Amino acid sequence: MSEPYADEAGTIVLIHGLWVNPRSWEGWKHHYESRGYRVMAPAWPGLDREVEELRRDPSGIAGVGLLEVVDHYERIIRALPHPPILMGHSFGGTIVQILLDRGLGSAGVAIDSAAVKGVLPLPLSTLKSAWPVLGNPANKNKAVSLTARQFHYAITNTLSESQSEARYERYAVPGSARVLFQGAFANFNPRAATRIDFRNSRRAPLLFIAGEADHIVPPKVNKANWRLYRKSSAVTDYQEFPGRSHFIIGQDGWEEVADYALTWAEKHSPARV
Repeated sequence: MSEPYADEAGTIVLIHGLWVNPRSWEGWKHHYESRGYRVMAPAWPGLDREVEELRRDPSGIAGVGLLEVVDHYERIIRALPHPPILMGHSFGGTIVQILLDRGLGSAGVAIDSAAVKGVLPLPLSTLKSAWPVLGNPANKNKAVSLTARQFHYAITNTLSESQSEARYERYAVPGSARVLFQGAFANFNPRAATRIDFRNSRRAPLLFIAGEADHIVPPKVNKANWRLYRKSSAVTDYQEFPGRSHFIIGQDGWEEVADYALTWAEKHSPARV
């Protein structure tokens, strides 16, 4: 859009996950803008540069923690005149959950969300996907990259090798290992960054979207997360898409997922235009 929307209820904030930057939302951003929305896709602290530059120099990412990232998005959202729709992928889905718990957003969509504190399932594929980082405690305050092979297993496993390689070259960047460590060990930390008040009935509606073939966050993880909210009267829904990998937002057919997410958010957002 050439002009910002006059009413910020027409705003969608897209929050990316670990090992990518806002470029991962490029299709969704254009798709939603073509429907008249103002779409913001802010980068995590240290990731507001092009993919190629981040690969050459990832020093600004090292040591960034999850609460630092959440606080960064909170400042952006609170500066808007009206609550936006929040959508997050992977750790972006975790961030959406925390932001909703803080009273932000008119509706939230958590796509292949990384687990929050209290989620107990730890599938073997999740452990295998994260082990290149978690397997070395010395990584904790570093910026760590996945290799193309590791990216294929963890994130784009339903794609061919050549399709995965193309996504890797287009989107993959080093990620803050600290965020992954915080998420992985949350259940052993009483003050974990991923704590949520699951009984919070004042938060905005929340939709979980899962990819049936996701390796790093299989559906059982998202289902366990969704069920933790059952004692809240706030709307909490779940939708699973067959044959989708963790890169559900960028593999062929992503438009179906984007349309479902927006239709649901429009239905449940009291502030929509």
